[in-house]
Amino acid sequence: MTVPTPLLDGLDTPDLLRRLPESDLQRVADELRAETISAVSVTGGHLGAGLGVIELTVALHYVFNTPQDRIIWDVGHQAYPHKILTGRRKRIRTLRQGGGLSGFTKRSESEYDPFGAAHSSTSISAGLGMAVARDLAGGSNNVVAVIGDGSMSAGMAYEAMNNAGSMHSRLIVILNDNDMSIAPPVGAMSAYLARLVSGGTYRSLRDFGKQMAKLLPKFVYDKARKTEEYARGFFTGGTMFEELGFLYIGPIDGHNLDHLLPVLKNVRDSESGPVLIHVVTQKGKGYAPAEAAADKYHAVSTFDVIDGAQAKSKPNAPAYQRVFGESLIKEAEKDDKVVAITAAMPSGTGIDLFGQAFPTRTFDVGIAEQHAVTFAAGMATEGFKPFCAIYSTFLQRAYDQVVHDVAIQNLPVRFALDRAGLVGADGATHAGSFDLAYLGCLPNMMIMAAADEAELVHMVATQVAYDQGPCALRYPRGEGVGVDMPEVGVPLEIGKGRVLREGKQVAIFSLGTRLAESLKAADQLAAQGFSTTVADARFAKPLDRDLLRRLAATHDVLITVEEGSVGGFGSFVLHALSEDGLLDGALKVRTLVLPDVFQDHDKPERMYAAAGLDAKAIVGKALDAIGHTTLVAKKPVKPTLARSER
Repeated sequence: MTVPTPLLDGLDTPDLLRRLPESDLQRVADELRAETISAVSVTGGHLGAGLGVIELTVALHYVFNTPQDRIIWDVGHQAYPHKILTGRRKRIRTLRQGGGLSGFTKRSESEYDPFGAAHSSTSISAGLGMAVARDLAGGSNNVVAVIGDGSMSAGMAYEAMNNAGSMHSRLIVILNDNDMSIAPPVGAMSAYLARLVSGGTYRSLRDFGKQMAKLLPKFVYDKARKTEEYARGFFTGGTMFEELGFLYIGPIDGHNLDHLLPVLKNVRDSESGPVLIHVVTQKGKGYAPAEAAADKYHAVSTFDVIDGAQAKSKPNAPAYQRVFGESLIKEAEKDDKVVAITAAMPSGTGIDLFGQAFPTRTFDVGIAEQHAVTFAAGMATEGFKPFCAIYSTFLQRAYDQVVHDVAIQNLPVRFALDRAGLVGADGATHAGSFDLAYLGCLPNMMIMAAADEAELVHMVATQVAYDQGPCALRYPRGEGVGVDMPEVGVPLEIGKGRVLREGKQVAIFSLGTRLAESLKAADQLAAQGFSTTVADARFAKPLDRDLLRRLAATHDVLITVEEGSVGGFGSFVLHALSEDGLLDGALKVRTLVLPDVFQDHDKPERMYAAAGLDAKAIVGKALDAIGHTTLVAKKPVKPTLARSER
């Protein structure tokens, strides 16, 4: 028996897909699903969302003339099948690897990615911008925004829809409803109604009816309009979208090409304004282990395709997220005012653990960071102690709320900033690079950074005890460094750092988890005869000015190290030294920060080496400041332990 050649092998670009008969498309979809599973089993990454849009991806590229027609995937992690169909299949097993494909859509990667979308809920705004630009330029191409996987919970999506509905530009929005959050499909009748509503005949009759009705008395016209909206809303459930100015079509089965293709063709050929197609899909569709999993294999490590078993390396130390969650639970057992808030990231932040222990004191507000912050501010006004656990990169989306609703009112909202620093495979869009700069400039804000998992325990306790205003605690993704863990957290003295190693020539002033690399650098410098002090600032704000003055007065070189951009901890140190007149003498100061570029995804250790924030780079910076361009063999200096390390 001859095995047919896979159709996918001959489909390097969508124009080749469009040459196939419709009868071959389900076979293409089946092969695309298998290829997606195979690729992600090797690379790890987001799987469930991509499996849910296999048929939709095939249908979109078959019906629309991409890349001239624009397709925006929101969030971009559902676009792995899209990448396979758009000339990137040969590189698909480099997903999220250093030098490989991004895990999200990326304009610089392909002309088929018209807009980068790694933070959710941006597609309708971007699509409307493209549609209006097309109209101004006299173009005729289609713009399609595929929004799903929770992205419709963010207010920005509704802001965009409200604007689009009033502008009447031709824009197609596909709501990928992958958890039946709005309405389930209702079989053949739903498919028939979707074809009917999207078709030209219905729309022509509807427009004709509207014009005729306007000739009737106003009360009759209003009654007819409401009756028509009610009739469609009763069968299709799209009243809210209609009120925003969209023609609503659906819900339709997103895994049935016989339902998808005619609706997409009707909408493609329409001359009407904004249209929303409600497509219901199943996350993890077609892969039994994903369908059976509670999270539908949303994000996975490498796994065995046969049974879905994910590769799990034995951790050397507890993950910061788990330490945070467990520490918060212990504090909440002592204080019933402690509550936890997250924006659709309960497991990523450790809030899922807190939620198991205190379900009535845990609030997942969805992908709505702005709301999360002001919601927390409201709770703080009533005497509660809200912990707002949000990735550093996602808190950027709620900056006005942090300023206006929290900082100006000096409300004691506790921010737990997960994923501070570089994050590896998720790359530039998810790096927590800027929070020290964007929070440090705000009056009333106290900022801490944990150097290790034990320090994190104490800093959670510090946040609970701190009620003078807002505070932020930043910590990285992944495992801790393997230190002895305290039984309970003990609140730290606000604005006081610690010295771990005493020296006389070089002072390394570290903030956050670069402390381990700073200690390694001190060992290497000592081996070359350079006496080195290592201090952990603990607080970026308020800065330990007494410790800083001592370091500046007793050393030749002062080096600051942080996992943040320019404008953060190093800038605070320079400002303090300048105010105290300590930059006027012989002291040489160097600040090590993340480079002024957006770093592409790679393994974190490689990213930090490239950023110049590992031990080798710290040593090099110290030698350069001292005046040595190469390591000079000298009598080793035995390090002196600070009192806290004895």
